[in-house]
Amino acid sequence: MALVACLVLSSFQQEMTTTIFIIGDSTAAKKDLSTGSPERGWGMALQCYFTDPIRVDNHAVNGRSSLSFYNEGRWQKVLEKIRPGDYVIIQFGHNDEKPKGDRHTEAGSTFQWMLERYVRETRERGGIPILMNCVVRRNYTVKVDQKGDDEALRNTTFKDAPKVIEGDTLVDTHGDYRMAPRLVAERMNTYFIDANQITHDLETRLGKEGSKKLHMWYKPGEHPALPNGRQDNTHYNIWGAHQVARLLADALCQEIPLLRKYRADDKPCRMEQPQR
Repeated sequence: MALVACLVLSSFQQEMTTTIFIIGDSTAAKKDLSTGSPERGWGMALQCYFTDPIRVDNHAVNGRSSLSFYNEGRWQKVLEKIRPGDYVIIQFGHNDEKPKGDRHTEAGSTFQWMLERYVRETRERGGIPILMNCVVRRNYTVKVDQKGDDEALRNTTFKDAPKVIEGDTLVDTHGDYRMAPRLVAERMNTYFIDANQITHDLETRLGKEGSKKLHMWYKPGEHPALPNGRQDNTHYNIWGAHQVARLLADALCQEIPLLRKYRADDKPCRMEQPQR
């Protein structure tokens, strides 16, 4: 009898679980930890900032755009898992702006159409879409545009990184791709999180030098997994991923009051000093 009761309770608890799915690119994605690299996506840290019954299921993948994520069949796998009441964070743009054909979308047309498709198909499953624009790049450059190919940064050593002249002002690299998710959210009456502004404020608050601590910015010998160092202004390290995830969790709770009672205490995940 006790066993039956436990099984019933377990089944009930599973049914009560609400999942926050994440689809997006490398800034949110899971990373291969077997190499010892400190690189993390903010999506890997988001679970730390929510208690049961909220479960985070991160499907973001390095190098994907709104178009390639869909065409590769990755969205279909997520779609099949969505249950009524689940949330889906949709964050693309970093790779949509790249000129490569299988990833590129136009900010004023195809990018918005893809976002609309994600919103529509999420709703068809009973899910709740949350549009989120790109996190910023740490771009203080005044003479060289470092937008380039974000994935190539992983193979660029510290000494081989482009020599740039930096100013004191964070410079936007996303243009209309930053605004498109907001426009779609307004048009389709769905939730929107301004991750671009949130991370812009974070990077600016830390300053030109301090903001390096968020990213995969390491001098040769500074980290055992990166003997040649790395200068990467796009991707986050462990500390950076947690800082961004914490701020995005706050924004989600502000936008969606139902999530507020499940916001976890920061203490278990807070790193008072940069653990790089």
